Amino acid sequence: MSPSNCLVANDWICGEYLRTRRGELTDALVQHVGITAASVAIALLVAVPLALLVRARPRLAAPVLGLTTLLYTVPSLAMFSLLLPVFGLSSALVVTGLVLYALTILVRNALAGLEAVPAETREAARGLGYSRGQLLWRVELPLALPVLMAGVRMATVSTVALTTIGSVVGRGGLGNLIEDALPTFFKAQVLAASVLCVLLAVVADLLLLGAQRLLTPWARHRGAPGGA
Repeated sequence: MSPSNCLVANDWICGEYLRTRRGELTDALVQHVGITAASVAIALLVAVPLALLVRARPRLAAPVLGLTTLLYTVPSLAMFSLLLPVFGLSSALVVTGLVLYALTILVRNALAGLEAVPAETREAARGLGYSRGQLLWRVELPLALPVLMAGVRMATVSTVALTTIGSVVGRGGLGNLIEDALPTFFKAQVLAASVLCVLLAVVADLLLLGAQRLLTPWARHRGAPGGA
């Protein structure tokens, strides 16, 4: 059977599909990356201040952590339906929903990282005359970075998967291709989009792991055999 006939035969693996639909796959991948990156970035910008607030006022820990956990249990279709009157059928609808889901992971990891900073380290920094802001930026956040980055990695991989649900409003990146292919069971498109989604999650995780190691060399050295 010639390669072009794989479309007619509706094969799972079809080089002709990849050749003729390259632009469509690229556009969907770019949208998927954009939505994922925006969602995780915004969630991180919200999560760190929330973690700082909870640390400063421990009585808020239960409400904040409880709310973020509750949000994560809301089914994605219900979440998008609740946000629809506010954002309409837009990318903002999907991004907002994904931000709310990512907060569950990021707030907890940010708080755990901050709480893991040794008290004696804080005291030493204060003894050196560090202000509260200097203590946060020069001591606490750098030391909390390994735990925070672990949360970013988990949130990113989770968001890559959840972004596909945005296809219900036409903003699902690779999920759009999967949803479009399901009614006719277009095997090559389902497989190609699914594989790209998995590869995107793997590549994003590896890139973030590399960034984590570059930003926290002390953690790598500490974990090495014979390291200090």
